[in-house]
Amino acid sequence: MSDHVTEAYNQQCLDGNTGLLNAMARAEFPPLFHASCGHRLLPRPFFIDEGPMRAFADDIRSVFDLLTQLPDRLFGGDLGAYCTALGIPDRQAALMRRFAGGEPVPYGRADIYHDGTSFKLLEFNVGSELGGADRAEIQRALLGVPEFRSFAEAHRLGYVHTGERIAAALRAAAAPLTGGAEPVVALVEGDGGLAPYLHLVRSFQEMMQRLGIDLRIGEVGGIREKDGRLLLDGTPVDVVLRYFSAAQTVRTPGGEEAVEPILRAHEEGRVVLFTTFQSSLFANKGCLALLSDERGRGAFTAAEVELIDRVLPWTRELTPALVEHCRQNRERLIVKPRADFAGSGIHVGWELSDRDWATVLQESAGGGFIAQERVVPRREPVVSPDTGRTEDWMAAWDVFLTPDGYAGSHIRALPYGAGAVVGMGANPACRTTGPFLVPA
Repeated sequence: MSDHVTEAYNQQCLDGNTGLLNAMARAEFPPLFHASCGHRLLPRPFFIDEGPMRAFADDIRSVFDLLTQLPDRLFGGDLGAYCTALGIPDRQAALMRRFAGGEPVPYGRADIYHDGTSFKLLEFNVGSELGGADRAEIQRALLGVPEFRSFAEAHRLGYVHTGERIAAALRAAAAPLTGGAEPVVALVEGDGGLAPYLHLVRSFQEMMQRLGIDLRIGEVGGIREKDGRLLLDGTPVDVVLRYFSAAQTVRTPGGEEAVEPILRAHEEGRVVLFTTFQSSLFANKGCLALLSDERGRGAFTAAEVELIDRVLPWTRELTPALVEHCRQNRERLIVKPRADFAGSGIHVGWELSDRDWATVLQESAGGGFIAQERVVPRREPVVSPDTGRTEDWMAAWDVFLTPDGYAGSHIRALPYGAGAVVGMGANPACRTTGPFLVPA
């Protein structure tokens, strides 16, 4: 179904429908969104069957539940042993374990590839430090272009707006404090951490304010206490949307002391921290290796094992004992650090010589890396407004998750063959777009 819609869209572009061909360029985006990524938009959105996408989102929610149960299932509830197995340093582990008594908020973003048959999970960013939520404005803006709206209506296209789902989650989290009134939300980064991402954060703020959320931006050092309330720029705050991480906190001199007022206010019910450091216990890529490893299969039901194998490619902790297997399977494997993000520290086997790959494996084994089976993404044909020709792209999709379930998706894409890591910061050729859902 979605392939048919893609073919119809591209054919109309090739047949001279300039309204569709130039829809992305003609769309009226919010000013800060346009300033942030308007120059990196793909010419068209992508299309995906709604049923399989929602089913995969349900699978992601089930994987989230399995991740949060790993300490109990594999380590007898011993969080210390769990953190040691994942290589989490003691000071970081202490922050993460502080709120480990309850259930973590089901909030995160799963990064996925479509291999032509189904989606596969590559990474799961569990917690509130997420990028890409503002890209739902792409679909909203495209529907303002008459030619695109006509196409969308003809094919009954829909989408899930990530910002709307996040706004609902923040309102629900704040309700015990606000009694249902609109909350004041402070998006708080670590000290010195805002500058590189300020254009992204301001675009997110712009979207949330349009949705009725009074979202303020600041860093940990800008939070003050007065009369029992936390304040940012003199305004009392109901929710702290945490963009500072445990690792960032312990790297910063005096970091634990600086975040203590926020943590204490959350413990005392004076503010809602969305989410706590507990989420970071399950954001480590080593968690996926624990799920995938055959040695832990006895802790899961047959249905859970089937889910893991269906959703997750072969993923293992890179140990010295695994080096020879990985050496022999260079063209099928990628090596990633357990704790880094944004595509940093990745080694791609099929792009390296046998000698260089062997060196990577020797230097990485036992050093906090995972090995993961290569997922070859399907080709996504896009008609270029500049050349009028169809070009193939490779896409990294995602699934946003909130307490209400599937919260939309956005896409990062590279020209096919332009690299192995599809990340906006990792490759200047990377572009972004949004998907529309095609009903059955």
